[in-house]
Amino acid sequence: MNRSSLAQKSIVTLIAVAFLGFYSCKENSKKETVEESATEAVAEEQPKPDIKLSLAQWSIHKMIFEEGVDPYTFAAKASEWGFEGLEYVSALYYKELQAANFSEEAMAKWVEKSKAESEKYGLKNLLIMVDGQGDIAVPDEAERTKAVENHYKWVDAAAALGCHSIRVNLNGSMEPEVWMPASVAGLTQLATYAKDKNINIIVENHGGPSSNAQMLAEVMEKVGMDNCGTLPDFGNFCIKREAGDYYSSECLEEYDKYKGVKELMPYAKGVSAKSYNFDENGNETVIDFERLMDIVIEAGYEGYVGVEFEGSELSEEEGILATKKLLEKVLE
Repeated sequence: MNRSSLAQKSIVTLIAVAFLGFYSCKENSKKETVEESATEAVAEEQPKPDIKLSLAQWSIHKMIFEEGVDPYTFAAKASEWGFEGLEYVSALYYKELQAANFSEEAMAKWVEKSKAESEKYGLKNLLIMVDGQGDIAVPDEAERTKAVENHYKWVDAAAALGCHSIRVNLNGSMEPEVWMPASVAGLTQLATYAKDKNINIIVENHGGPSSNAQMLAEVMEKVGMDNCGTLPDFGNFCIKREAGDYYSSECLEEYDKYKGVKELMPYAKGVSAKSYNFDENGNETVIDFERLMDIVIEAGYEGYVGVEFEGSELSEEEGILATKKLLEKVLE
């Protein structure tokens, strides 16, 4: 082959290689574009978490205690305000129940009336927040056992009402080294009773050692029962008060609420969206709802988030609706 033919052949080969290279790059580019589009489409198609809104009855405690509103209108009000689930507060019915010494008949009547109202308005009964039945984290075994057994009637009521849980308080000793084993013992006994009734025993961060989320999470690990969990509350993270009490005196030290909710979410069987007051843009003034709901969603939580308004500047109805509106905005 002469030099001219070789040169022509080399030129043809170079052109072919260049063309193939260009075609390959173009195909790779197309492939990457398709893959990117598919990834974006999958991201856009990711289903939103199935979160519904419930109303915590404590949000209307002033109406009941101060204005004489009938607590059995709870379902009617929740329905009017657009909620899907109900979270009862036992103490709001104690006037009639204590008068009857919490008899089986009185408890059955409470269940019957509450269930009828919830069914009338098509709302889901979720949980009962139980207070004033004794401290289940006291070190004295006899006293603790009595307190635990006082909660049995509320486990039975929750089962009859169609709830999934009762919320309890871990009050007892303020000393962590005493509180921890007593909490484990009390919860284990109560959760064992509730297990066969398909009821969860859930603990809210509600003052004292229970508001130290790391410690409460450790209690959950030590109990190690599927029907024992937490009810993370967006507020209630005060771990030290001026008078050494659980709720009423001035808070001296607060646990980081964002860290706390994150630590409690692995055990959560409900979420309590506590609110106090709002600014002109509808945002809570001391709690970053968007940040906390991101933590809730990132934990894989799906279920009900309970509105629990506890403010003083707005009326209870205004505060409830403002909290609901903020949650709906955050969940858009």
